[in-house]
Amino acid sequence: MKPPSNPASGILLVDKPQGLTSHDVVARTRKLAGTRKIGHAGTLDPMATGLLVLGMNSSTRLLTFVVGLGKEYSATVRLGQSSDTDDADGTLGEPTDATAVTDAQIAAGVARLTGDISQVPSTYSAIKVEGKRAYALARAGEDVELAARAVTIQAFEVLETRRATGEAGAFVDLDVRVECSSGTYIRALARDLGDALGVGGHLTALRRSKVGPFDVADASTLDELVVDDRLLSPASVATALFPAHDLAAEQVVDLVHGKRLTVPELDGVEGPIAALGPDGRLVGLLAASGGSVKTLVNFPTDEVIDRGGA
Repeated sequence: MKPPSNPASGILLVDKPQGLTSHDVVARTRKLAGTRKIGHAGTLDPMATGLLVLGMNSSTRLLTFVVGLGKEYSATVRLGQSSDTDDADGTLGEPTDATAVTDAQIAAGVARLTGDISQVPSTYSAIKVEGKRAYALARAGEDVELAARAVTIQAFEVLETRRATGEAGAFVDLDVRVECSSGTYIRALARDLGDALGVGGHLTALRRSKVGPFDVADASTLDELVVDDRLLSPASVATALFPAHDLAAEQVVDLVHGKRLTVPELDGVEGPIAALGPDGRLVGLLAASGGSVKTLVNFPTDEVIDRGGA
């Protein structure tokens, strides 16, 4: 069967269930949408749930700009036991009684992990080391040393503290909310907090609630996902992320043919600019310099793109 000449394009917000990989979600969505060209902006571990941003057809070009957006998570940190993966899916170490750790000590530890910090990513992560994924090397029994990276934790709040003693151990569970820059490992926050308090720590639950302006409250589960009904148009997404500029029809033609445009009013506008045609469709993302603009990313001008909007 010949594919349509104007395949639907847009962004989908999916609420990933626990137990599936991000690739699993992409594979299921490909079947639902009837297209192979679907990608995601930012992996969630199988243990994690929450917002996964998917791009379909030409809108996969927008995912590059979504990946770097800030994130918000809710999570549960267990103090009193470490894990080789820094979460509950790994091999757990010997328990340590954490119930003597005070609320004041926890608050001080959280404060030290807030703001601009240096973080060593979890060993079992997708970061590449000499061309191989760190988690693959770790599972093969190799020693993995990852370099620390600068991340920003805008908010690290303890919402609830639960202290429990039983046969399994004497733990302190913290329900937390974290706002952070892209590239932050919440598992590593749990590990570092536990280490700082001298009792070890790991993550037992993780849910991503926001990616930039996108909220999990607006996402669909896989069971209820109807692609055509939930597809956010490229124009609505681009204008939510970037300043917008309306183009005349002749300017659209010039851009499509690779010409530079002279648009004095855009001089000094930083970052990508969402260029919209007279019909409101996204023509491309532009960069402005010295009163002229050039195209960073083109979008097909004959594509069916207005299948719902944000």
